Amino acid sequence: MIKYNGSCHCGNVSFQFKHDEIKSGLRCNCSICARKGAIMTDFVIPPDKLQYQLKEENSLGLYEFDTKVAHHYFCKNCGIFPFLQTMRMPEHYRINLGCIDGLETDELEVSVFDGKSL
Repeated sequence: MIKYNGSCHCGNVSFQFKHDEIKSGLRCNCSICARKGAIMTDFVIPPDKLQYQLKEENSLGLYEFDTKVAHHYFCKNCGIFPFLQTMRMPEHYRINLGCIDGLETDELEVSVFDGKSL
C-alpha cells in the first residue's frame, strides 16, 4: 500500500489515504463531472480510510443537486474540487487525481463512466 497525499490548489484542504499504486482513472459524463473535467479514482475509499484536514475552519464547501446523495466538496478559497462522496456508494469517496501530490494524470489510462444515463 502506498500513502497518497494531496490538497486543493491553495492548501486549505489537504488529505491522505492508502491504496495500491494508482495506474488508471475515471471520468464521468454526468452534468457536473463533464463541466469539472476531473479525472477521479476508479476505486472508492471508505469514510474511515480518508483523512482530511482544513487549515481554515469552514474552508470546505459542499455542492449537492438532484437527489442530494452525491456530495461534491470544494475549497471555498481556491475553488478546487479535491474529492466527492459518490451517489452509487453513499459516504464513500472518489479523489480528484489532479490533486494528488506527484501523480501525473496524463500518464494514466482513463475510462469513462456513463453517469449521464443514470
